[in-house]
Amino acid sequence: MKKTNDGAVVGRRRILQAGAAIGALQVASPFIIQARGETTVKIGMVDPLTGSYAAIARSEVEGAKQALDEVNAKGGILGRQAELLVEDSANDTGIGVQKARKLIERDGVDFLFGDVNSGIALAIAQVTSEKKILHIVPGGHTDVITGKDCHWNVFRVCNSTAMDGNAIADVLIEKFGKKWYFLTPDYAYGHSVQAQLVQRLEAKGGTWGGALAPLGTTDYSAYLIKAKSYAPNVLVNVMGGGDQVNSIKQYVQFGLDKQMPMGGTLCELESVQALPNEARSGWWTYEWYWNQPQVPQVAKFVADIKKRTGQIATARHWFGYVSLHSVALVANQEKSLEASKLAHALEDMKLPPEIGLQKSTISFRKGDHQLMSDVFVGQAHGDKGNPDDLFEVTNIVTGEQAAGPVETTGCKLSYPV
Repeated sequence: MKKTNDGAVVGRRRILQAGAAIGALQVASPFIIQARGETTVKIGMVDPLTGSYAAIARSEVEGAKQALDEVNAKGGILGRQAELLVEDSANDTGIGVQKARKLIERDGVDFLFGDVNSGIALAIAQVTSEKKILHIVPGGHTDVITGKDCHWNVFRVCNSTAMDGNAIADVLIEKFGKKWYFLTPDYAYGHSVQAQLVQRLEAKGGTWGGALAPLGTTDYSAYLIKAKSYAPNVLVNVMGGGDQVNSIKQYVQFGLDKQMPMGGTLCELESVQALPNEARSGWWTYEWYWNQPQVPQVAKFVADIKKRTGQIATARHWFGYVSLHSVALVANQEKSLEASKLAHALEDMKLPPEIGLQKSTISFRKGDHQLMSDVFVGQAHGDKGNPDDLFEVTNIVTGEQAAGPVETTGCKLSYPV
């Protein structure tokens, strides 16, 4: 400090200001700490709780809440209770990004989950990468999330579209033939899954036609008339959520179920439950199924979800459950909330059977951060005496078999220095 009169004044002023700040901090520090989220570990979740995907999004949230209760009952994360903050993306990319920024910048979350909508998940990933927040995508399927648009901080629980497509394509060809007609949602997920199925079909000498339907479509008559005129061996319905339910109902109402069979990648249990009994049919993939008597840990999870929601556990419950347990496991293992450290540790970390809840031991693959979980292939059916058991699993494909080599994904992970 310069020994001038002005300098002495400045120096005294700085000392007084520092003293005042320390005094204020002593009074205000509990409130500052709380505002920064240091009394709890905050986990943000962005999902479309309204709109076409509301039912499956709500299941993801309930699964995460179940895991949250279990984590907190065992001491929380780093000795602190964990808190789940949920925001509605309303199936809109702009809203989803806005909600993600709010959770990170205003609420101070340590982790972020989301979104069911693949396009929103991709947009949120740009934000979480910029902000260096560990991000798990519970249920957005488009390949590029763990493919060419992958990020060091982003991990995915649900299958890529390549995994689902690889698991079901040959089944549809063998059972029905090589002339397909697609009914596809016109956004990232639909484009991705159709491209994967077309690749497999054309490799076997097949032909195809199809139509792209906007999210939220209510009248599918024009699309179904085009499908009928194409006379395919199979109608490949890759719509999702409420859109898939509406399209299948109309497929049955128009009598097309008597003229052409139907199948695709996903027809999730929430969707099958929402269909009338006569419309429950087709060959599909599931990414987790509750009826696994050979896996003893599944029964407790199913009972816990039933108690919480009054419903049978679905793959979407499992997605949210795995997401929250994964961040708690890795944070407690590493004794840290630092995203880069946790991302490195989460790579190839095997999930215990009470969290993996399937026959295989599963982990997030190091090269692309895709969870290598089993794919359940089979046929949807009506109520045969158990209203919860609406899917017959005929084949289980391991994640590694379905995904193929990591080198084919296009993912090139680059960590911050």
